[in-house]
Amino acid sequence: MTIQLYCFGESGHSYKAALALELAGLDWQPVKVDFFNGETRTPEYRANVNEMGEAPVLVDGDVKLTQSGVIQTYLSDKYGTFGGTDAMEKLEILRWIIWDNQKFSGTSGPLRFLMNFLPEDKRPAEVITFMQGRMKAAYAVLDAHLEGRDWIVGDAVTNADLTCCGYLFYPEPFGFDRADWPNIDRWLSNIQGLPGWKHPYDLMPGSPADRA
Repeated sequence: MTIQLYCFGESGHSYKAALALELAGLDWQPVKVDFFNGETRTPEYRANVNEMGEAPVLVDGDVKLTQSGVIQTYLSDKYGTFGGTDAMEKLEILRWIIWDNQKFSGTSGPLRFLMNFLPEDKRPAEVITFMQGRMKAAYAVLDAHLEGRDWIVGDAVTNADLTCCGYLFYPEPFGFDRADWPNIDRWLSNIQGLPGWKHPYDLMPGSPADRA
């Protein structure tokens, strides 16, 4: 049975799940969520798709899951992909998923939204500056960790990589320049070199161009 992923191209969290599905070579199809026209805020979406009013949502037969880290972990447990090689690696992957959601994607996602998807006159300059400062500290943590490493955990790509890269391939500016962080730049190139890698706007339906 084909796996469905409710997602949209602008969503870095959706990209994490979509990339895990694609790189694993699983049979899946995207279901476009019309986020920018308010679909996730409708009673129908919350009742039938996700009570939290978010994407991504994975449907695999009778299983329905939300939250990208949960989806990635489920795929690893069921299909044996990107979950690490032993119990300690699994814990280390979980550590980076939590860090990403709290400190990395949890800041870069809203920051990118404020800087690119709000009207210019409604973009809060002081908030943006504050969040960019938090991101600079987070980039430093990741860049230092990747010194001498090809991957965040172990000797191969794992969910730690697929979660932390979630927003870093997007073209919209939010204060991230790969050239400023040589270890992150090298690591992102490693991910781009994986068989099956696709840019988020090529992997999922929806992009800013669709709304132009």
